[in-house]
Amino acid sequence: MSAVSAIPVADDVLDAAVAVLPLDEVGTALGLSANKVRQMLRDGQLIAVRRDGELLVPADFLVKDGVVKGLGGTITVLADAGFSRTEMLRWLFTADETLPGSTPIMALRTSHGTEVKRRAQAMAF
Repeated sequence: MSAVSAIPVADDVLDAAVAVLPLDEVGTALGLSANKVRQMLRDGQLIAVRRDGELLVPADFLVKDGVVKGLGGTITVLADAGFSRTEMLRWLFTADETLPGSTPIMALRTSHGTEVKRRAQAMAF
């Protein structure tokens, strides 16, 4: 596999109750081709896991009009802090009762991105 086509994939650390979507469904939801979704994964705008050989994206990363606002920036902050894709995914879905929405991804979904990014930045130090 060439480096150009390599898509970074997180280990599947998600709870079985977390809904995931195959790339073609993500593309349909976003009005994009599956190839564009793969590019978003390579660019760090989304994170995917592999389950039974298939790439899947958590449904919580999407809202009716696109990708959850602030997700890409949060992924970038975590990447800059040295987090692996697996660690990012685990952090985004780990319960934190001090956040509105109880997990970082739910806080992002409810427009609390500034607080989520602040915490992500704080973990880097």
